[in-house]
Amino acid sequence: MGNVEITEQECEAGGLRWFYREALPINTSKKPPVVLLHGLVSQSYSWRKVMGPLAEAGFHAVAPDWIGHGYSAKPDKREFDYAPETFLVALEQWLAAMNLGRISLVVQGFLGSVGLLYAAKHSDQVERLVILNTPLTPKAKLPFKISQMGIPLLGEIITQDPILVDRTLEGGGPYQVADKALEVYRRPFLKSSDVGRSLLATVRQLQLERILPEIDKAFENWQAPTLIVWGTADKWLPVSLAENFAKQLENVDIAKLDETGHYAQEDWPEKVQAVVVPFLRRSS
Repeated sequence: MGNVEITEQECEAGGLRWFYREALPINTSKKPPVVLLHGLVSQSYSWRKVMGPLAEAGFHAVAPDWIGHGYSAKPDKREFDYAPETFLVALEQWLAAMNLGRISLVVQGFLGSVGLLYAAKHSDQVERLVILNTPLTPKAKLPFKISQMGIPLLGEIITQDPILVDRTLEGGGPYQVADKALEVYRRPFLKSSDVGRSLLATVRQLQLERILPEIDKAFENWQAPTLIVWGTADKWLPVSLAENFAKQLENVDIAKLDETGHYAQEDWPEKVQAVVVPFLRRSS
């Protein structure tokens, strides 16, 4: 990652504390900032090896921890119900507080759907869109490994077990995550029971069956240049989802990453940055 420093920051938006990682461009640049959104059980930390190359290419890269994840606030479900629309409003408030203006948006995983809702609602704010292994069409199903986190009683137990992090991050693909990285992912679970409770509420409120048809419809007239990046060794979401979704977009490329799983940016970040950075740098 050369000389790029990734800093850890916090800000308040909509009464909630957001934690985010930030990499500033090496040279001043007029390119729109890049916002990177992680998936379930993950953190902004998952983008660390993509943010450096983005900054080296002249982009301001910002990756937040979703509310309820990582080091951001974990409000009680009576204050924040963890439904997709609630996450969407929170994201809107955070982006407004960050004052980033027009952005390029990168989304991944089972919370990537909230990023897609944002893009569809604020198409004038999104310069370019990158989608990594995200449920895209109504055919996408929540894998058992994640759905069991929402089962009454069993979910309460599973989401309090820090080993859930290993099982999930490694369950969606062919690789083991390095011990040093797993320590970072586990830390919030070891620190407090709040993160497990937030995860339980998030899984119970994902509502994919309702949200995915909405996303499908919202992207019928999508114009912004879009890159769909797919780890083809994803055990949960087949690449056919990407191919079917791409059929309705006018300005779209698909990059298939062999031997790369669901958490593509963690599994094989070099492959991700090799397709994402050139796409974002393109002028048309």
